[in-house]
Amino acid sequence: MMLLTVNAHKGFSSFKRRFMLQDLRTALLQAAPDIVFLQEVVGAHKGYAQTQPGWPDLSQYEYLADTVWPDYAYGRNAVYPEGHHGNAVLSRYPIISATNHDVSIAGPEPRGLLHCVLQLPTRPLHAVCVHLGLRESHRHQQLRHLCDLVARRIPSGEPLLVAGDFNDWRQRANALLADCGLQEVHTRHFGRPARSFPAFWPILRLDRIYVRDVCHSSPGEHASRIWSRLSDHVPLVAEFEP
Repeated sequence: MMLLTVNAHKGFSSFKRRFMLQDLRTALLQAAPDIVFLQEVVGAHKGYAQTQPGWPDLSQYEYLADTVWPDYAYGRNAVYPEGHHGNAVLSRYPIISATNHDVSIAGPEPRGLLHCVLQLPTRPLHAVCVHLGLRESHRHQQLRHLCDLVARRIPSGEPLLVAGDFNDWRQRANALLADCGLQEVHTRHFGRPARSFPAFWPILRLDRIYVRDVCHSSPGEHASRIWSRLSDHVPLVAEFEP
């Protein structure tokens, strides 16, 4: 099975130069992962709907799901007069439950953890889509919330995927999440997380894919260069056997 995670940047390229949602959908369809984790995906935006050519009538996550990922879940994080955005999970498998956990710290950065349970043919699979804050002190608290969620809500022995935009440019998350049994896929294979930001010349290692209680996991192939113009992050991919 394949997981792809990407910060959708509300459907815009770096610096919001161009609206790229249709191209992003095409790239996702070509990559054809089984599960997609999205951050900064728009649920609704009145202003863009009126002024941006090509803005879909559906929410962005429904538009991206197309006919390939029949089940999807959305966790609204940021709400403003024009609309809202947050995290989403698209899945080829039934999503039997979805809960969005607000981990915002006081200030202008609403953040969330979207916990979905997918029904695979053999057993449930837990998927947590993550978007953490820009401040290190906030991220530290949010990572503690994540570990608490894993300990309280996800039974030991059931496969778990945790991925998204951790904004962890100082690379502190691996040590903190080891306490709750999470291993980062790229770090385990290459010794460090993958570079994912900025998309046009990735330097910072902001995005992650963690696993627990899966039979096998490995980094997927690097995304093609077309992704460098679709968002401000490039996606990460992992293959796994639950």
